[in-house]
Amino acid sequence: MAISPARIAAFKALSAIARERVDLPSALAHSRERLHDERDRALTATIVTGTLRWQRTLDHLIAHVANRPLSKLDAAVIVIARLSLFQILHLDRVPAAAVVDDAVNLTRTAKVPSAAGFVNAVLRSTLRQRHRLPLPERPASTDARREDALTYLGITLSHPDWLAARWLDRWGFEQTERWMQFNNHPAPLTLRVNRLRASREVVQRTLDEEDVITATTRYAPDGLVVTSGNPLRRPGDGTFLVQDEASQLVALTLDAQPGERILDLCASPGGKTVAIAASMHDSGLLVASDVRPKRVALMRDTIRSSGATHVRLVHVPPEGALPFQRVFDRVIVDAPCSGLGTLRRDPDIKWRRSEGDLPALAAAQIDLLTRAAAVVRPGGRVVYATCSSEPDENDQVVREFLGRHPEWHAIDLRREAPAGLGAVLDEHGSLRTLPFAHGLEAFYAVAMELRAA
Repeated sequence: MAISPARIAAFKALSAIARERVDLPSALAHSRERLHDERDRALTATIVTGTLRWQRTLDHLIAHVANRPLSKLDAAVIVIARLSLFQILHLDRVPAAAVVDDAVNLTRTAKVPSAAGFVNAVLRSTLRQRHRLPLPERPASTDARREDALTYLGITLSHPDWLAARWLDRWGFEQTERWMQFNNHPAPLTLRVNRLRASREVVQRTLDEEDVITATTRYAPDGLVVTSGNPLRRPGDGTFLVQDEASQLVALTLDAQPGERILDLCASPGGKTVAIAASMHDSGLLVASDVRPKRVALMRDTIRSSGATHVRLVHVPPEGALPFQRVFDRVIVDAPCSGLGTLRRDPDIKWRRSEGDLPALAAAQIDLLTRAAAVVRPGGRVVYATCSSEPDENDQVVREFLGRHPEWHAIDLRREAPAGLGAVLDEHGSLRTLPFAHGLEAFYAVAMELRAA
């Protein structure tokens, strides 16, 4: 029997990720290259992303049926069991019999035919128990023992223990549970309208005429959430870009003005750059830079299609002083980070990151922020932003920077409240989106000003 092309592609992608060779976007792009049917491409993405999202829960079920730790099983067998269990438990439209048959056949493709009986047993045993799975139950009380809460949050809601413990201690049980449930639901496709080309109302009407139905975003003034249809099938005309709502809000904290000199230091893939250019009414000077030459080339296409004419692209070195004088009115540093705030869209990060990664990331972020601050004119502003949930990369980085540089001070953005930001600013006037509070990924941004000497 022929195996579904989508399942073969999903197996290859998940195997590559399990070997820690690639991240989720790269694995998906490579595995779907030979899939020409859009339905197969969509199913592959659903299986891969969903399997990673529920990986720890699936591993618990596999180990329960096997009655042995996963370390005793072949890596390919684990991947086959994971992706097949995910389909049985979470994809109602996929016939269970087809999943089981393809799983058994995949063991032969993966050259582990002796595991066919084991995989078959795992899947059929789970099918019999699917309405009462052997998973840790939710504690009856929010005052339950910390150990019981962490077991439920980690295994049943499929998150690493170290992250569950951090969120539980910082936010409490109910908010941590809501955050994890948020991460375990697929993210909608969100667009940001390019105001250099058209208004949000015009783009929404145009998409509606093409049977792509959208709703306006709750906070971002230029965002549209796709509720049905696929806007990416239409020829690109530069009127919108794909960008999550929380990410759209980061550019607003810069409060870019027409005629200014602005640097977008970590600009790739270019979504923020286009948003800033629109806020500047495509005037002044906007420099977009990145340390990776390929990313600079990618941005060139994005900027060209956006219609922005006052943007200059610059490749900058990864270390040392930036190739600019102290001339910029505003600089935005959307710093490379752990990505722990984007687990809904990138669930592989849960399993690729560890708590031990945070100190090195924070050190690099402080260095990058210091380099950026050196090119801001007196009275100018720098915005530091991440898509991380952790204070190690957010508040602590800002405190460390301000402690070393007393000539800088944080700005309370509540005094300015640019459109869309008022409801997502914390008690210090910094942007802080939280899944359980705003229904958005966890992003952070703080604006700082260099005192005019």
